[in-house]
Amino acid sequence: MAMAAADIEALIRAALPDATVEIRDLAGDGDHYAAHVVSSAFVGKTRVAQHKLVYEALGGRMGGELHALQLTTAAPN
Repeated sequence: MAMAAADIEALIRAALPDATVEIRDLAGDGDHYAAHVVSSAFVGKTRVAQHKLVYEALGGRMGGELHALQLTTAAPN
């Protein structure tokens, strides 16, 4: 079952309300996305910790509803 880009964005924004989220469908199939997330919640955190916050926001949907997510994260400048 595919997941809509808007649903991914909504889940991330619910967990990280200040986040700027850009989602791209990489294959046009609703299963392979790229996400760029910028949030002040990432300040002082390693890249692994930043990614963990995003994956936690997705609530276990990775590997199920959401097959693949190419993720980049950053703290605001």
